[in-house]
Amino acid sequence: MTQLNQAKNNIITPLMKRIAKQEGVVYTQILNGLKMGRIVIPCNKKHVIKNPCGIGEGLRTKVNANIGTSTDKPSIKDELKKLEIAVKYKTDTVMDLSVGWDLRKARKEILARSPVPVGTVPIYEVTVNAQRKRNDFLRFDIEDILDTLQTQAEDGVDFFTIHCGVTRNSLKNLNNNKRILDIVSRGGAIIAAWMSRYKRENPFYEYFDRILDIASYYDITLSLGDGLRPGSILDATDNAQLSELKILGELSKEAKRRNVQVMIEGPGHVPLQQIRTNILLEKRICNHAPFYVLGPLVTDIACGYDHISASIGAAVAASFGADFLCFVTASEHLRHPSVKDVREGVIASRIAAHAADIAKDIKSAIDWDRKMSLARKRRDWKEQIRLAIDPDKARFYRESSKPLDSSVCTMCGKYCSIKVSEECLGN
Repeated sequence: MTQLNQAKNNIITPLMKRIAKQEGVVYTQILNGLKMGRIVIPCNKKHVIKNPCGIGEGLRTKVNANIGTSTDKPSIKDELKKLEIAVKYKTDTVMDLSVGWDLRKARKEILARSPVPVGTVPIYEVTVNAQRKRNDFLRFDIEDILDTLQTQAEDGVDFFTIHCGVTRNSLKNLNNNKRILDIVSRGGAIIAAWMSRYKRENPFYEYFDRILDIASYYDITLSLGDGLRPGSILDATDNAQLSELKILGELSKEAKRRNVQVMIEGPGHVPLQQIRTNILLEKRICNHAPFYVLGPLVTDIACGYDHISASIGAAVAASFGADFLCFVTASEHLRHPSVKDVREGVIASRIAAHAADIAKDIKSAIDWDRKMSLARKRRDWKEQIRLAIDPDKARFYRESSKPLDSSVCTMCGKYCSIKVSEECLGN
């Protein structure tokens, strides 16, 4: 039985208990959240995960880091280093988005080394295989898709992103919309191109029931992808995006009926004033399924700093109820990310997630800040570094500029406000 099936039967599993302990909540909160489809626990029954996580309502906001080879950067060695760094800086999950080198070998390497849940976008492997076997990346059919899903499931992938909301009807909305950027999702663009060539419905949509067979057997969580997400803030919350969201809402009901856990992916590029509306729409249309957002990026002009643009949007989105943040790196829109980009992307997203958790009144979040504030009051530099979200960077800054008086820092020196007020107030 899947975790969802067991929850429906009021069976509290060891995994549910473990997640409850991690989150500091009672077991029944996890069970009821799973039962209602408001919480998911990505965990393929074939994959032993050292650090599993729960995603959804009432839990800490989680962060995902994308890694994976590209056609221009096919080295798996580099991606394994990124995995190591992402895990070190406490990503909650990773996604393998490889499109270069030996994809199955890369995935197995990542699965073997990852202590956190691993997700994929199976259409990438489908198209890479089609290109290698038939010299045409659009020469595939539903059997190729199902074979790829089956192989990835058997390998132990914990969650799949599938672009099943890009349908003939939703594409009509796109054509009528006159967007600036039509489709910026790689998976969404591949599906749309396939549909255009063969004049057929999206196979992920048409054969959703067969996909559910695989997901149910292996207890794989489905992340219903936003193939029509906006790639410009000027395209946000348009008819194409919302028509896709409605389709995903209906498919999420079918998945839940089949005891398959589901989360919904969201935009994308969204101006600040529209973020709250986007979150509320997803929760209403998709029955409060966990919302997995890319950013959102709140401006289109932050090239080289898109991790900052995304973290601003992510903090706002999560404060209004988004549950899962896909990191964005500084290299977004420009190049394949480096190890440094991955580190900074994870940290930026974790800051956003933590800030939102304070707004959500997650007790462990505010407790962390309280400890840091008390350490600052004591001018306990060792403890401040230990409590920092990035202790390595905090330590570097402290040690790279040593004050004459070790009880203060070189910003204020002898005029340290905390020390001066301590002396005059006697606290």
